[in-house]
Amino acid sequence: MKLLGMILLGLLVVFPIAASGGSEGGTTDISGTIEGGLRVLEVDSGPDALEYTIYRGDYVVFNFEDGGSYQFRVQDLEIDETMPKPETDKPYVKMKESGDYKFTLGNKSGILHVLELENPNYHELKAAEAAELIENVNPLILDVRTPDEYKAGHIPGAGLLPVQVFAENMAKLEEYKEQDILVYCASGNRSTVASKMLIDSGFSRVYNLRYGIGDWMRNNLPVE
Repeated sequence: MKLLGMILLGLLVVFPIAASGGSEGGTTDISGTIEGGLRVLEVDSGPDALEYTIYRGDYVVFNFEDGGSYQFRVQDLEIDETMPKPETDKPYVKMKESGDYKFTLGNKSGILHVLELENPNYHELKAAEAAELIENVNPLILDVRTPDEYKAGHIPGAGLLPVQVFAENMAKLEEYKEQDILVYCASGNRSTVASKMLIDSGFSRVYNLRYGIGDWMRNNLPVE
């Protein structure tokens, strides 16, 4: 496990975030594509009414066909952001809650469907359940936060593979495709994104620490 952690730490390369259209992995129900750990949603110059279906935990960015910037407002989620955000800011808006939400984007409006990830190969665990999983089956543990977050404290035995470079490096996890994998981040959002990538790539036993390492630490479980 320590050797794997060293391998994963060697993968910390910043990849550019490209914008492109189409459906994800051939799934027409989910909008946009995952690129660089972000969900890219296309905004064309067609009808003003928009409708997107995404997952809770997605980090959303918009690709505007005509350039420019627009105000993105989701009143029920208390989101009011200029998109795209300035380069000095985090470029995304995080979707923390599932449900159906009305939104406006510039002079356009629409509905945002935010879904929970459901799959027979996917399981959400609370901190105590994750601790039992580690004790009983010794899963591969993946921390999908940033290097600085990892250095500040991580679950013992966890390897670092940030969500921003996760898709590009999943091939290196191929030997674990039929084994138990526990994924976590700070609060359970980035780990949901990474879990979805694993499931879409055929990994069969994926566990997500639903409320992240914050829940782990609140339960006085060990970090290093």
